[in-house]
Amino acid sequence: MCGRYTLASTTPAQLRARFPLGESVEIAHRFNVAPGDEVLSVVMREGAPTGALLRWGLVPPWAESPSVGFRMINARAETVADKPAYRGPFLRGRCLIVADGFYEWQRDGGARQPFHITRGGGEPFAFAGLRTAWRDPRDPDGELLRSCTIVTTAANPVVAHIHPRMPVILDPADEEEWLDPGTPPLRLHAMLHALPDEQTHARAVSKAVNDARYDGPECLAPAEPEPQGELF
Repeated sequence: MCGRYTLASTTPAQLRARFPLGESVEIAHRFNVAPGDEVLSVVMREGAPTGALLRWGLVPPWAESPSVGFRMINARAETVADKPAYRGPFLRGRCLIVADGFYEWQRDGGARQPFHITRGGGEPFAFAGLRTAWRDPRDPDGELLRSCTIVTTAANPVVAHIHPRMPVILDPADEEEWLDPGTPPLRLHAMLHALPDEQTHARAVSKAVNDARYDGPECLAPAEPEPQGELF
């Protein structure tokens, strides 16, 4: 799965040059993006790609409450075309979710060590995302809640020793096709694979990231050394 990620190493100007975000969408450095947060995305609007802020955690149009989104932060690539909550967005509501790294936790007994996983030299990339819109059924004139989920797949060997799954990081050459509403499903499925091993870098980081409320640079500090027992 992917439950936390970063957008911390690139300036807004560099991100606008890399992705078709436009000038109106707000861009902020994030060291610990968590479910329920607004996330920087690229969506198709009136036939052209543009930047948008979407709430992380997909809320299907038929949901009774937006709280369901906290259970829908990830969509499995293997079943994304079949699950009722995801098959519509997979065909008609794809998006790019902009990031430069993600976190996974390795279990060692009762301990959990966080790792920060990046692409190559730490350059920004796009998760394969799905999006939709929800309106409170009790308020038909209320504001739309626009939300998203990150597609995941089986982890590559670099990540598998930490966690069995990882988010789909799109090849930059595939990003335009992923957004294109006319791309055939077979082609879409072909994009949903793990990042190649040689492009994947993982390092242990501080347990400051364990607190989803903390969004500071300490999250990316090197892992603290394990305490040593006393010598007698």
